[in-house]
Amino acid sequence: MLADVVARPGRIAVIERIQDLREQYEIDFAVMNAENVSGGFSITPPNAEELFRLGIDAMTSGNHIFDKGEVIDYIKKQPRLLRPANYPPNTPGKGVWIGEAKNGVKVAVINLMGRVFMPPCDDPFRIADELIKTIPEDVKVRLVDMHCEATSEKSAMGWFLDGRVSAVTGSHTHVQTADERILPNGTAYITDIGMTGSYNGVIGMNKDDVITRFMNVPAKRADHSKGDTRICAVVIDVDKETGKARTIERLNLPHTS
Repeated sequence: MLADVVARPGRIAVIERIQDLREQYEIDFAVMNAENVSGGFSITPPNAEELFRLGIDAMTSGNHIFDKGEVIDYIKKQPRLLRPANYPPNTPGKGVWIGEAKNGVKVAVINLMGRVFMPPCDDPFRIADELIKTIPEDVKVRLVDMHCEATSEKSAMGWFLDGRVSAVTGSHTHVQTADERILPNGTAYITDIGMTGSYNGVIGMNKDDVITRFMNVPAKRADHSKGDTRICAVVIDVDKETGKARTIERLNLPHTS
């Protein structure tokens, strides 16, 4: 699982390394958060299709998913690109997708968004509870991307779903946390997987542009930064019979193109 692949540096890193990483870590199913892929805001259909073709099995997103208008029609017909499940019911796209891993195991992916310091959305805890009840019993492997700002909200979701899903991984803050662990009932958890992109800026964006935005009104939207690209991810080993996680390994890898 990768979170917050940011702009061209992050996208190119994934494109160039995804097959190598799948082989090295014996990955059967790869998930990434795609809300920052194209220019740092949302994702274009061509970028999405390229990533799917090269080895990404499913994509989650968050509050920036609809920043590009062309996503609206695309997400209606591409079920592997998710938007937060706790958006209003008439929002284009879906918040859950069930697919099949390389080894033939069924996998459910759920995308949720938090409410603390985030745009308005429905209660992610209630929606998660409802969605899990709709997943067929034979789908044991269940992965949740909890896209939110507050550490406490992510942690609470981990405990809330412990034993009911295989993993709850956090995204959105772009800063990798060092708290990966297996919760008591078998759910792998990390507060934030971290950003894949350029670390020569402010959470993937040009540092001068961001500083200007903090100091001046009005200011232009920040461009993405370049240089010092890193790939952040977690590798989770799940028992396909029980859906319980055995291990979670945090990756923070330099990338040179």
